[in-house]
Amino acid sequence: MKILLIEDNTDLASGIEKYLSDEGYHCELSQTVEQALEKIQLYEYDCILLDISLPDGSGFVILEKLKQLGKQDGVIIISAKISLDDKLKGLSIGADDYLTKPFHLAELSMRIRALIRRRKFNGNNIIQQGGIHIDLAEKIVQYNGKTVEQLSPKEFELLILFISSPHRVLSKGSIAEHLAGDNADTFDNFDFVYAHVKNLKKKLKNAGCPGYIHTIYGMGYKFKVEGL
Repeated sequence: MKILLIEDNTDLASGIEKYLSDEGYHCELSQTVEQALEKIQLYEYDCILLDISLPDGSGFVILEKLKQLGKQDGVIIISAKISLDDKLKGLSIGADDYLTKPFHLAELSMRIRALIRRRKFNGNNIIQQGGIHIDLAEKIVQYNGKTVEQLSPKEFELLILFISSPHRVLSKGSIAEHLAGDNADTFDNFDFVYAHVKNLKKKLKNAGCPGYIHTIYGMGYKFKVEGL
């Protein structure tokens, strides 16, 4: 899952980024309104953590831009001094939640998981499709009751991406961006995408899962369960 953290406090941003990375999220950082506006126009995020008070302006500008662009990225406002009026304004513009500083990182992670569940999986912690059973909270994957070999964070993220986009062809470029964010531009090719897909398919197959992940030559990959 890809997170954009918009926060100008370097120490706080570093702490949040490390914690979320350890939780298996891919976390990118913007410290100004200008940087954030550039990122949201180029990339899609599962969740945006937005500080309202930034060095070059208000975070509300970013919320307004997301609305203008018709983006569906989830937004959690994180702010030290946020009045009731600010909370109401943020929620009315398009924020999904707010968290007042200081906060526990475990609570932030819980809010992110809840937001992603609501937006992608109708609030469920459990995803089931074609015999695949995924526990989002515990990060456990099973096929027809048999536990799949432990997936790496990237493999788990890739499986969620496929299952949340059934019957849709995902280009190697879009997968690379989802897994690596703006760092995807630093790779000369998409060999790392191929490697993650190959490892994921192998682990699912070893658990008895049919070949739901199809290679669409010259285009990318598609997750397809017959009959669904």
